[in-house]
Amino acid sequence: MKLIRTNSKDTDFIALVKLLDADLTIRDGEDHAFFAQFSTIDSIKHVIIAYKNNIPVACGAIKPFNTTTVEIKRIYTREQNRRQGLAAIILTELEGWAIELGYTFAVLETGTKQPESIALYNKSGYYIIPNYAQYQGVENSNCFKKKL
Repeated sequence: MKLIRTNSKDTDFIALVKLLDADLTIRDGEDHAFFAQFSTIDSIKHVIIAYKNNIPVACGAIKPFNTTTVEIKRIYTREQNRRQGLAAIILTELEGWAIELGYTFAVLETGTKQPESIALYNKSGYYIIPNYAQYQGVENSNCFKKKL
């Protein structure tokens, strides 16, 4: 496996995000349009893509949330590559990159209909916090935080 650092203009990242959005459309149902508005990738500067046999199989990104905190975004693993620990590897790499950039915390949001994601974040040391920003009052939303 090979990991690369790139940005949201990377065509492999764009392709993986399209697969992620298709999966979330099914999982979120009528709530998808609400969540999708907060998941644009136009100007994300910090993206990691995992490759196996030169095929992009997983991705994730970080973006500034405030001066001390990054937001973890767009973590995804292709369906045929799941249960291999790739999302955990991506998450760890993103956290390391955030530390290199001088951040001390990470926050993220995931939907209640994504139990695999919730399990990953719990296992990785994230704890539930009150829903932040645009997710305040949204029942199908879980927000997490971690000290890096």
